[in-house]
Amino acid sequence: MKNWLTGLWKKARRDAESTDGMRAETLAANYLRAQGLAIVARNFRVRGGEIDIIAREGEITVFVEVRLRRSQAFGGAIGSIGAPKRRRLLLAAQHWRLRHSQRGNCRFDCVLLDGLDANNLEWIRHAFTADD
Repeated sequence: MKNWLTGLWKKARRDAESTDGMRAETLAANYLRAQGLAIVARNFRVRGGEIDIIAREGEITVFVEVRLRRSQAFGGAIGSIGAPKRRRLLLAAQHWRLRHSQRGNCRFDCVLLDGLDANNLEWIRHAFTADD
């Protein structure tokens, strides 16, 4: 019985985190749109990677990672984007570019949220490159 309840609690927590993640991505997309970017896609997934938001700023394709953190512990939102995560983002971006025959310039941005509040949003352009 205890294992069943533990599993139920874990599922409820994952569902809540997923909902918060979607809300954070919506806040980020709305913010980027207000800054003049055109949102092309959201939640692009391939085996081994995912990109939260793909946007266009003029001729540049912008791949955006959205991070929500409620605490500054362990480096806050930016501290959670380590080398393994960057590799997964690069993999997904390569797949997207191949599928869409996209050869132009691109960049990798991050939108960091400390809580689900648009006033606590930070947009980091050129957060990392393929060479990082």
